Amino acid sequence: MLLVAPAISFATYMSHPSSVPWKIRSVEWVRDNHGAWLVDFVERTYYTMTAPKKGGPGLTALPSVAADPSDSSTPQPSPTTSPAYTPPPITPAISPALPGEGVWRPAGRRIGGVYSLRVTVFRNEADYPRIVTYAAWIDHSLTQLALYPGRAEPPQGSPRGPMMVPEGQRARLLAVFNSAFKYKDGHGGFAVNGRVYTPFSAGLGTLVGYNDGRVDIVKWPGGRPPADVVFARQNLPMIVSNGKANPDLSNNGAQWGWTLGNSIRVWRSGVGVDAHGNLIYVAAPSQTVMSLASALIRAGAVRALEFDINVYWPTFNYYRRPGGKSPVKFLPNAQNPGMTRYLVPDDRDFFAVYTRDQNGDFTVPLL
Repeated sequence: MLLVAPAISFATYMSHPSSVPWKIRSVEWVRDNHGAWLVDFVERTYYTMTAPKKGGPGLTALPSVAADPSDSSTPQPSPTTSPAYTPPPITPAISPALPGEGVWRPAGRRIGGVYSLRVTVFRNEADYPRIVTYAAWIDHSLTQLALYPGRAEPPQGSPRGPMMVPEGQRARLLAVFNSAFKYKDGHGGFAVNGRVYTPFSAGLGTLVGYNDGRVDIVKWPGGRPPADVVFARQNLPMIVSNGKANPDLSNNGAQWGWTLGNSIRVWRSGVGVDAHGNLIYVAAPSQTVMSLASALIRAGAVRALEFDINVYWPTFNYYRRPGGKSPVKFLPNAQNPGMTRYLVPDDRDFFAVYTRDQNGDFTVPLL
C-alpha cells in the first residue's frame, strides 16, 4: 500500500506530454519527489569513477565539425559587405595548435552576405589533452536573441507560448541553445516581455536582452527588470567578470549548484559577452566550473555565466537554410536529443537566435 501513492505519482508524471526521453524523465521524477539526495549520490559516484585521467596522448586532429561547419552544398549569396568585427583566433592551452584549432569558422547562413555565427573548437586544459571545447560566437549587431519558456521551466507563470521556436518565426531562425538550471536548483529569476515568471535575486548573474537589441551579462542589482529589458534569465553568481574568473570558484562549490557543485567533471555549458557586446556560447565534456570559466575567457568573454550541465541538457544547433532546415548539431554529446530540439515543444526554457526584425521590434515573438 505504501507504493500506491508513488506509483500513481510516477504514472501521472510520465503521462504528461514531454520531449524528454523516459529514462531522463524518470530521474527527474525521483529528483523532484524527495529523491534528490539519491540522484546526487549516484551522479557524484558515477562521475567520480569515470572522471578522465590527467595526461596521456594528445589529439592528432580536431573533430570534423570544426573543419567544415558550413554546408557547401547550399547556395549562398556572395558577400556584399565585410563584417564590422570578427573575433580573433583562440589560443589553445596546448602548443602547438592543431590545424584549424581556435580558428573561428563561418557557420549557418549569411545575413546580407555576412555570417553572423562562427564556431570553433579548442583544447582548454593542458592536463587533459584529449578534451575538446566547443565554442560559438554570435554577432549581436546582426541578430536578435529571444528567451522562451518551456513546458515545465520556469515552473510557473503565463503565457507559456509555443514552448518551441514559433512556426511563424522559423524563416528568421539561425540557431538555438539551452538555458540555465531549473528554478528549484538555481533559484534564478526569469522574465520575458515584461512578465516576471520567477522572482529575481540581487547579486546573481543575469543574461539580459534590451529593447534596442543589445545583450549583456550583469550582476543583478535587485528588484524587477526595468522597462527597457525585454528578457532576463538568472543563473547563480557570475563565473567571469572584467575578463577574470570569479576568485570564489575554487572555494565554494555550493554557489554554483549544490547538486554537483563546482568540481565534479561533467558536460557543462556557459554563456558570455565579449568586449564588443557579442554573445559567446561554450560547452564541453568533463568540465569543472573553473575550467568552464577558463574556456569562456579564452574565447573572449569579459563577463560570463554557467548555464545547464549534465550530458543531456547542453544543446547548440544551427541552421544552414531558413525555416529551421539543414540543421547542424554542434555539440556531440551522445544523449542529447538531436537536431529537432526546440523545434518541437520542450520541457526546459531555451534561447533562439534570429535575424533582426526589419521593424526594429526586439520583444520576444510568440507566434
